[in-house]
Amino acid sequence: MAMEDEKMAAAAERHITSDELLKHNQPSDLWISIQGKVYDVTDWLHSHPGGDIPLLSLAGQDVTDSFVAYHPPSAWRHLDRFLIGRLSDYRVSDVSKDYRRLVAEFTKLGLFERKGHVTALTLLFTCLLFIVSVYGVLFSSSPLVHLLSGGLMGFLWIQSGWIGHDSGHYRVMTSVWSTRFVQVLTGNCLAGISIGWWKRNHNAHHIAVNSLEFDPDLQHMPFFAVSSNLFNSITSYFYERKMNFDAASRFLVSYQHWTFYPVMCVARINLFAQSVLLLLSKKKVPNRGQEIVGIMVFWVWYPFLVSFLPNWTERVAFILASFAVTGIQHIQFCLNHFSSSVYVGHPCGTDWFEKQTLGTLNIDCPPWMDWFHGGLQFQVEHHLFPRLPRCHLRKVAPFVKELCKKHHLEYSSATFWEANKLTVRTLRTAALQARQIGSPVPRNLVWEAVNTHG
Repeated sequence: MAMEDEKMAAAAERHITSDELLKHNQPSDLWISIQGKVYDVTDWLHSHPGGDIPLLSLAGQDVTDSFVAYHPPSAWRHLDRFLIGRLSDYRVSDVSKDYRRLVAEFTKLGLFERKGHVTALTLLFTCLLFIVSVYGVLFSSSPLVHLLSGGLMGFLWIQSGWIGHDSGHYRVMTSVWSTRFVQVLTGNCLAGISIGWWKRNHNAHHIAVNSLEFDPDLQHMPFFAVSSNLFNSITSYFYERKMNFDAASRFLVSYQHWTFYPVMCVARINLFAQSVLLLLSKKKVPNRGQEIVGIMVFWVWYPFLVSFLPNWTERVAFILASFAVTGIQHIQFCLNHFSSSVYVGHPCGTDWFEKQTLGTLNIDCPPWMDWFHGGLQFQVEHHLFPRLPRCHLRKVAPFVKELCKKHHLEYSSATFWEANKLTVRTLRTAALQARQIGSPVPRNLVWEAVNTHG
């Protein structure tokens, strides 16, 4: 105890500049700053519950805003063991001061702890959808009923996706183990998606929202490019590879505003593949065994259920219907970010509020439609307060709007239909830019008629 006190006393006397802090931004030498204190978290990197990506993305920076956004008050007591000094030139912007004040107020009101009954109701709805879908396959001979059962299965996957999304941000059940059980049941077993993959991908997205190099939710080459900056074959720090913009990519991107919705109808395949690739990789995956067993459960019951259909035509129709309906959720994720501001480079810890608001788009909808959007309709609020249960997002929206207005920051929102038009317009703009690079890709009269501009 005496040695620890001496260490903390020495750390309190050590002053570190922001320039020096920035030098320690590697996995083998990683420092961060929180509220003016500097911490060496090198040894914590691979034990961090949120994974290594958030720490690596903001290494060598002040991360106070992202820390208060993602961590409950209980996390502060674990910081002292990493303390090595104080930031001599620590400054806090007016936006950050107001943002942290909001987080503190919401904490005092208990909003982060009061989760309502959303998870229970969603679980019941999911069970009902599963029962009806299975009943339709097993006890009906009608091809139409079989097709509708496939659609219900896709709708089930959407609901399980909302539970997985929520549980990746906060404890949706009363205990850690019960939350984990629900995660694996609804994600791995029912939907075939690894919750470990989802959390890894989603944490990277939140930390670096709309960074073309760091946000995996914008890295869909060779099929989609939301910005001409992707034509420079930049590197994905999430996938650890170069996103080549070659002739094949240019061709596909040139038609992306036409292929967007068809691809979304089968985008589930990519999530299946990404889940398997992560679980078979050498990357650290907490509870890998549970994850693999859960995925295996899905690949037993789903093909087995499909096998009860009388012929291959109905089996394929069932699968396509389930994929196409769940494609609605894939579209929803894209609407929130594809048409928003993007940037190239590392995320910055000192403009957290600004980046989160600039990179997101809310979906205007009446309260009775909140269940359909699963919290994504308040994407700005969700990104600023990721631990906040979605039942409170509508309540806090006025406070966020007021804060944006005070600091002259854009607060973007659109109806579901308008958001679709904005997304397609973004894709079309990039598609036309791609066609102008190098030798032209094949054209036809129909393409020319639809894309005439200028």
